Amino acid sequence: MINRKVVAVLCAVLLTLAGCSRQQSDWQKTRETNTADAYEQFLKKYPSGEFTAQAEARVKELYEERDWQKARDADTPEAYQAFLKQYPEGKWTEEARIRVENFTLAQAPSGAAAPTGADATEKTTPPGPAVPVPAVKQTPAPATRAAATAPPQAAAGGSYRVQLGAFKSGPEAAHKRWAELQKEYPALLGGLSSKVLSTTTSEGPLYRLQTTGVSEQHARQICGSLKAKSQACVVVPPPQG
Repeated sequence: MINRKVVAVLCAVLLTLAGCSRQQSDWQKTRETNTADAYEQFLKKYPSGEFTAQAEARVKELYEERDWQKARDADTPEAYQAFLKQYPEGKWTEEARIRVENFTLAQAPSGAAAPTGADATEKTTPPGPAVPVPAVKQTPAPATRAAATAPPQAAAGGSYRVQLGAFKSGPEAAHKRWAELQKEYPALLGGLSSKVLSTTTSEGPLYRLQTTGVSEQHARQICGSLKAKSQACVVVPPPQG
């Protein structure tokens, strides 16, 4: 009787190990395939397995990548608006918002003031005043060789700005992004100052990260260089009047 119980326990252990080994093998194959269909098939087979959470996260990422590529291919305000509605806090949300603002600025009448308080991602949102958000004290970016080679006009002042991001999570996210961009592009942004403008939209507060005090030529140079590196940005002219 004891031997039978021991055999039964051993068989159960072996079956468990075999099941784990099979799941690991299937997970490895799924990762190598790396498609949404493959991950969904894995989830059907192992709805509550060891790798379920990872598979669900990867499916979400792949669908977002697919929908973002569709929005970029269409390249219309409506396509980016639809993407923002579906992914309000996704990987490409920030860039989608800025691309919508690019279209808004491009469609504005010549000589009209650039929108700094109204939510450019919602045409029906009533304009609201832009409120400067107190800046977080930041350590200046270290001087590098790239910064030393920055073009002469980098030091020139002006009343143009370059918008580098639009954040819903709070001003801290904007300040953090500024520090990252300065570190990544010292030749373009080294020595410049930034500010965060707060505005209220139909979806809640929005915080815009902008450089300050650059000439029109310098602003367009910065934005052109960043766009060439697939970084979203938009040139913001000074208010009229």
